Amino acid sequence: MSSKLARSAGVIGIATMTSRVLGIARETVLAAMFGAGATMDAFNVAFRVPNLLRDLFAEGAMTAAFVPTFTRALHQRGKAEAWRVGNLVLNALLLVTGALVVIGIFLAGPVTRRLAGAYEGDQEWLTLTATLTRIMLPFLPAIAIAVAMMGMLNSLRRFFIPALSPAMFNVATIGCAIAAVPLMPRLGLHPVIGLAIGTLLGGLGQILLQWPSLRKEGFRYQPILSFRDPDVKEILRLMGPGTLGVAAAPINVLVNTYLATSQGVGPVSWLTYAFRLMYLPIGIFGVSVATAALPEMSRQAGENDLAGMRRSVSTALRLMLVLNVPATVGLMALSQPIVELLLEYRKFTDRDTVATAAALMFYAPGLLGYSAVKIISPAFYAMKDSRTPVTISLLAVATNLGLNLFLVRVLGYRGLALGTAIAAIMNGFMLLWVLRGRIHGFEGTRVLTTFMKITLASLLMGIAAYMTSSWLQTALPGDAPVMRAVRVFTAIGAGIVVLLSASRLLRIEEFDDAMTRVRDRFGAR
Repeated sequence: MSSKLARSAGVIGIATMTSRVLGIARETVLAAMFGAGATMDAFNVAFRVPNLLRDLFAEGAMTAAFVPTFTRALHQRGKAEAWRVGNLVLNALLLVTGALVVIGIFLAGPVTRRLAGAYEGDQEWLTLTATLTRIMLPFLPAIAIAVAMMGMLNSLRRFFIPALSPAMFNVATIGCAIAAVPLMPRLGLHPVIGLAIGTLLGGLGQILLQWPSLRKEGFRYQPILSFRDPDVKEILRLMGPGTLGVAAAPINVLVNTYLATSQGVGPVSWLTYAFRLMYLPIGIFGVSVATAALPEMSRQAGENDLAGMRRSVSTALRLMLVLNVPATVGLMALSQPIVELLLEYRKFTDRDTVATAAALMFYAPGLLGYSAVKIISPAFYAMKDSRTPVTISLLAVATNLGLNLFLVRVLGYRGLALGTAIAAIMNGFMLLWVLRGRIHGFEGTRVLTTFMKITLASLLMGIAAYMTSSWLQTALPGDAPVMRAVRVFTAIGAGIVVLLSASRLLRIEEFDDAMTRVRDRFGAR
């Protein structure tokens, strides 16, 4: 099982790596073109609304509720019945998300004013933000359909194309930033509207990339709709509370947006850039492990195979830890050089770099919490339990709100990042604790031993990377991109050498397994 999961996670990780690298390129382009000022704040606040609906309704709840139901139909009743369920869900999604878009278009103005904070008296900013929100809202139906297609393909153990599909969002945004943004003033429109158009095209691109693979598997679209179908009712039953069950992260980000706007011009963008950099390892390591594990856990839950679920959860957690603990320490040790390399060009100033790096340092510990939730929360839905994730998620949201209201007064915008990280860790830990009782353990001693070993190895890695980076700042000064890259990658290389050596000395089997899969994937046996 460990080998199978690591192989599947490796396939997903490579595709997701491609998407995330393009995502970093996207952030670099946006930072250079718009910096971290009022215009970028407007775009980020506007995108919060469709993005929140996507995270709550489409990606989180949709994946957690749809994949187990589709997987059961596939294994128990065959492909034809699974395709029927898929068509029913696609059409229901189009209807519901379409209604949400219409409502959102009418409420864009009031919602924008509620999120305005320091911009409350800036009518031009409020109007631009509301306009951007209305343009980007149709992104929700597009991404809902794309996520449903992704779930079907993952249930069929087709991982690469679904994991690659988010790259289309980044490609479309970069393309529109280069081509559409300069064109907008000629049409009498604000340049940033070109980015909103790119967002819509990115959602459509995710559908178009997956469609051929789904057809190849035998799927054919049918215009059927029934909210009384048992499978649809089961999905809706899970999605209702399930929406809250995976809501902690997106709601916390929305709370941060509101509080960040009260800190003046810039913090919204600094936090956004930092959060997206932090999400790079989550997408590569956390989501890839969770996506690979979900179909297997769904099958095991359907067969009431608790022993199998214990093995799956343990394997997924240990694999996540050996990948994400080093990533967390690495982001903290090299936050400023990384931000400087990736974002500090043209309109993105050195002041923006320092501020974004500080936010990234405080966000980084949340990596483990977010990744754990990605793995554990769907396990409850696979067992048809949506109440537990809901309760714990609400506790995490309340904790985040309380922490942020306090920490923003002590640490400013950096406190928002720290409060979010603490809430994410709390969310993941509480889910894990309850799941432990539900499936009668998950090889806890083995998981804890792996965590302690990889933490020690990662701390040694972080010290080596930080010291190397500090020395190179003096030995190889200069602001040229090449010099920045040399300093960052040399420091990363030094850290990796120490990590590999420490992991070998500490005999971390899961780390060796993960590295073996990476070497095999690239033909370096």
